[in-house]
Amino acid sequence: MALIAIAADKGSPGVTTTAVALAAVWPRRTLLAETDPAGGDLVYRSAAAHGGPLNPNTGMLSIAATARRGLVPDQLWDHVQPLSGGLEVLVGLGSAEQAAGLAGLWPTLGRAFAQLADSEHAPADVIADCGRISGDTPAVEMFAQAALVLLVARTAPESIARVRDRAAALTTKLHGGPRGAAAPGTPLVGVVLIADPGDSAKIVRQVDDMLTAARTGARVVGTIAEDPAGADQLAGRRRGRLDKSLLIRSARKVTADLYQQFGAAWSVPDGGPDGVPNGGPSGVPNGARPAGAGR
Repeated sequence: MALIAIAADKGSPGVTTTAVALAAVWPRRTLLAETDPAGGDLVYRSAAAHGGPLNPNTGMLSIAATARRGLVPDQLWDHVQPLSGGLEVLVGLGSAEQAAGLAGLWPTLGRAFAQLADSEHAPADVIADCGRISGDTPAVEMFAQAALVLLVARTAPESIARVRDRAAALTTKLHGGPRGAAAPGTPLVGVVLIADPGDSAKIVRQVDDMLTAARTGARVVGTIAEDPAGADQLAGRRRGRLDKSLLIRSARKVTADLYQQFGAAWSVPDGGPDGVPNGGPSGVPNGARPAGAGR
């Protein structure tokens, strides 16, 4: 299993929505970790499994004290809360000021996330919502432990230019310099585009060509549909069949493509600790109603 870090360069392209959507349809047990140093959003937009609000003090904030004494991967589960649809979440910090409590601990967190695959009791992939990143963002210190670093971008020219430059900077930081398309590094730096489904194929080709020409070492790994209605359903602000939404259908396609390409390297059998595939009442793995949609 693996750590998949999801981030953006600037603005609000939809990192949290993308992370939640991918976690909701991920084919094995998944822990969604809100690791944005600027603070998390799910405590404000999501309901807990018991129907009430999530506890903002249980998650990244509570794990800070534990991690200073050393962190065994299984300890992560002591700080996790289930959402109303069953998705297990490590709730983010309440504010950027609280990130000071995690100073120096980001590599420790990255190792624990990556090693959760080796748990004898509850192995899981970790999808980390890292928010916006820059050269000095501390969450980047986890990236060396990741199997994939996915940069989310919209398709406006300025967004594409920024994701190209950020991908190149990450390749230099993680791998020591630029790389051609034939020499991808580990972790792989990929780009997920938020796009109109009708235009996505053409845009993917154009962005891939640009990433290759700039020797970023990155490539487009998929597109997530621009679907405001689906995003509202995912956040619990709108009723409807979330599993039929363009958002969830596109997230399924991204996860299927990732597993086709990299699944052999993530060799722990599918399913939860008993080997039973994860599933939920809506027919989407992990429930696909993580934020209380349909309540």
